[in-house]
Amino acid sequence: MCAAETIIIDGSEGEGGGQILRTSMAFAAVCRVPVRIENIRGKRPRPGLARQHLTAMKAIARVTNGQMSGDELGSRRLEFVPQEIVGGHHEFRIGTAGSATLVLQTILPALLVADQKSTVVLEGGTHNQWAPPVDFLEHAFLPLLCKMGAEVRCRLIRYGFHPAGGGRLEVEITPTRVLRGFDLQERGDLCRRHSRVLISNLPGNIAEREQHRLVRKLRWKDSEVTIDPVPSSGPGNVIVVKLQFEHVTEVFTAFGRLGTSAEHVADEVVKDVTSYLGSTAPVGEYLADQLLLPLALSAAGEGSHRGGSFRTTPLSQHSKTQMDIIRRFLPVEFEVRSTDEDCTVHVRPASGSTS
Repeated sequence: MCAAETIIIDGSEGEGGGQILRTSMAFAAVCRVPVRIENIRGKRPRPGLARQHLTAMKAIARVTNGQMSGDELGSRRLEFVPQEIVGGHHEFRIGTAGSATLVLQTILPALLVADQKSTVVLEGGTHNQWAPPVDFLEHAFLPLLCKMGAEVRCRLIRYGFHPAGGGRLEVEITPTRVLRGFDLQERGDLCRRHSRVLISNLPGNIAEREQHRLVRKLRWKDSEVTIDPVPSSGPGNVIVVKLQFEHVTEVFTAFGRLGTSAEHVADEVVKDVTSYLGSTAPVGEYLADQLLLPLALSAAGEGSHRGGSFRTTPLSQHSKTQMDIIRRFLPVEFEVRSTDEDCTVHVRPASGSTS
């Protein structure tokens, strides 16, 4: 299924961020091949391992009984030799507002193919501006992953916003021997639309202004935009918009922050929602990036329906980098057919590959 030799990855390739590190470690674990990452996060203002990356690296080492060197804050070089994947109960604490979902993203592929069910408890940030929030995983990504044969359920126990963190997420993973592929070309009819304005330890008028702006700009009913005060360790404000269609659910978010008005935050998510609804592609930019990994595992695995396809908006550099890294580990092919408005991504076994 996987490449057999040691893989050497330049962490400054493509978009040069933490995704190269997480994807490389995830596939090294699944394929059980050694990997060496150099120039970690080479294109970031502060290159090297930050705390959330370090937690993710220690997590993947633990769930594979792996050996790792270079796993320290600021390190720009990391070597990893995975062993057997270990299911069961795992707990990981980031210790900051670093993203719990990005740590999960690193270890999830391995636990999908473990020999037993896993329960993972993650503490840290659950709603971070530069990472997929829990709402995105729960409503957009995981339902599609479950269609592939696995069972993954997540439960948000406590919200964690930047900069305080302190969130808690519990995830149950029932692995599968075969990941079935799928083809997602159409959204189907719109079944439900709803927005939540999350607010914690901040004046309530911030959420009220955002709610008013969303209703007016999206032309939705008042009942379709609700304000949800939530408990957390520190202040936080996030707008979450969920669009549920027959075949796919998309989630869009915008994050309140110092120096940015409530109206501007609302306008940010309105722009993303309007852009998505202005196309006919079922898969948005961030969901496309997430789907590449499980579809690649399906294409390189066993079963009668290996790989698949989806139609999305024009691919981001992030997704292109993701495909480049995946090709280093798995015998799969990506075919991208682009038009002026969207593109269709086909993920298939490489020519001549049978398993």
